[in-house]
Amino acid sequence: MRRILRENGLSIVLFVCFFLTILVGQSITGHREYNSDRVEHNQAPIGYGEYLASGHFLEATMENWESEFFQMGWYVLLTVFLFQKGSSESKKLDEKEPVDRDPRKSKNKKDAPWPVRKGGFVLKLYENSLTLAFFLLFLLSFFLHALGGARVYNEEQAQHGGELVSTWQYMGTSRFWFESFQNWQSEFLAIFAMVVLSIWLRQKGSPESKPVDAPHSQTGTE
Repeated sequence: MRRILRENGLSIVLFVCFFLTILVGQSITGHREYNSDRVEHNQAPIGYGEYLASGHFLEATMENWESEFFQMGWYVLLTVFLFQKGSSESKKLDEKEPVDRDPRKSKNKKDAPWPVRKGGFVLKLYENSLTLAFFLLFLLSFFLHALGGARVYNEEQAQHGGELVSTWQYMGTSRFWFESFQNWQSEFLAIFAMVVLSIWLRQKGSPESKPVDAPHSQTGTE
């Protein structure tokens, strides 16, 4: 067990933080907020389990996941081509890095991933699999955000005698895009801050930081 925790501690702690914030934090407080709004509109409160299947919870959750996957997909892709002098988040300006080497030269390595040994179209997909995975997760959460948002929107429309819309129609509303853009901008701001602040600031022991004694002009990590 100790070995498992040591080798996987970062992912375990991050998942626990995610689990606690979404189930203990967001779902419980969201349930209370949603029922409070229902009471104000003379509607009966719903149970916790029912709330987890509601449009309110789906929209709020997917709205945030969507922006995270969108930001990470673009960040991974942009770091292939673009540089930032002095940032630990950038590749070195004038040097070839291990991530740039041609995997086709390693197809005979016994410990190489299966797609590398297979080659061809499988390898081409594998070369870009991280970016593709983030964008696929973005598209899925983007659609689920719209699905949940349409349910909430139609609930409000029904309360006020308005016209109901389909998920696709809801995706054409300014409300949907406002919800998306307000999250996207915050994600790009956060990653921008990470790239720029790592030029001058340090965190000893973190692979996201340059060594504490590294010059500000050093790009990437040693």
